Amino acid sequence: MTAHGRTCEPVGPGIAGSALPAPAPGWTIDADVVVVGSGVAGLTAALNCSAGGARTVVVTKARLNAGSTRWAQGGIAAALGEGDSPEQHLDDTLEAGAGLCDEDAVRTLVTEGPAAVRRLIAAGAAFDLSAETGEIALTREGGHHRNRIAHAGGDATGAEISRALVDAVRDRGIRTVENALVLDLLKDADGRTAGVTLHVMGEGQHDGVGAVRAPAVVLATGGMGQVFAATTNPAVSTGDGVALALRAGAEVSDLEFVQFHPTVLYLGPDAEGQQPLISEAVRGEGAHLVDAAGVRFMQGAHPLAELAPRDIVAKGIMRRAAEQGTDHMYLDARHFGAAMWEARFPTILAACRAHGIDPVTRPIPVAPAAHYASGGVRTDLSGRTTVPGLYACGEVACTGVHGANRLASNSLLEGLVFAERIAASVLASVRTPPGPVAGDGAVGSGTVGNGAAVGG
Repeated sequence: MTAHGRTCEPVGPGIAGSALPAPAPGWTIDADVVVVGSGVAGLTAALNCSAGGARTVVVTKARLNAGSTRWAQGGIAAALGEGDSPEQHLDDTLEAGAGLCDEDAVRTLVTEGPAAVRRLIAAGAAFDLSAETGEIALTREGGHHRNRIAHAGGDATGAEISRALVDAVRDRGIRTVENALVLDLLKDADGRTAGVTLHVMGEGQHDGVGAVRAPAVVLATGGMGQVFAATTNPAVSTGDGVALALRAGAEVSDLEFVQFHPTVLYLGPDAEGQQPLISEAVRGEGAHLVDAAGVRFMQGAHPLAELAPRDIVAKGIMRRAAEQGTDHMYLDARHFGAAMWEARFPTILAACRAHGIDPVTRPIPVAPAAHYASGGVRTDLSGRTTVPGLYACGEVACTGVHGANRLASNSLLEGLVFAERIAASVLASVRTPPGPVAGDGAVGSGTVGNGAAVGG
């Protein structure tokens, strides 16, 4: 079948490999909706569902603030500035997506985005303000033709958004289950979603294998960067949501479109796991990509030079490196001066100095690394997957917004906009109480694929 204008073959549960039976659930929670994941997408969905009166449970593989959202540096893109418009934001998104975006999905994103950001602010997120105007300070990143990136704490936007949403979830008293490895989707006799099984490890109110029974499940499990040797993603980003969806029989799309961020701190050829990100906003503020001789190599390669879409910049870096027989280039922002580095990019400055590199006095060695999964579990504009009652949102989902290459800082916005849409759909259709679960209590009601627990 087709998804976002491209052929998408359904993939069944056998793709995850052999499954080992998990113990039958030893404890149960009943809810109207269970949200798996606690980043911007998951917590926004949970807050909106709870506000609408749905009994909501959030389960997450580690702590509530341990996902990818808190690592986001640059900011969140939306047409908030004078002279900007959703139509201009749409044009930039479509261009970055290399002709493979779903235009309806992009239009939804950019049209509903500004109001979604304002609601986030109303929920407690504090963005940086312009000293001159007192309005939200906006900067520019790759692929954008206007300043439309709102940021917080200089380069700690994700940490501020995560803080605000976690506080809101706790203030509202939404039930949460932390340190929970999600095992499988439960279905009723009609093949409709009926909840999830999970294994809680470590301290908590529950322990061992249990189940959250709910007629609606929202996957907001983030990306899969840890599949690669070097990535900007935290340790929890291991593709769990896509694996669960495949085992449940859901369709996926565009998994081949994994975006590599062009400027990740280069720590040597043997560096593995999560690597420090050097936000695209550094280039947005005027930093230059140079080779070892100090020559700017993106000029002439693209009209936007260092601010070309990420795939183009990443290719430019690797092409120049191959020409010169090396494996990294440099980002030169010495002209910022110490005061600007300390005020605008304190997180990046600290990360660089922790590795013995002072960007105030020397260029930063950078190389591309795995950053973002543009594809994922196929959804419609309300976040519905091909399994009734199963929704997906954020990086785990493929809404069609990103096409072949995500436009900078559209990810947080996508989480906000489509989480709100999912909540509206859940509230309109949730069934309580859930029907009988097929295979309830039997071997196979929870599985461990290939002998390793699958996390949320």
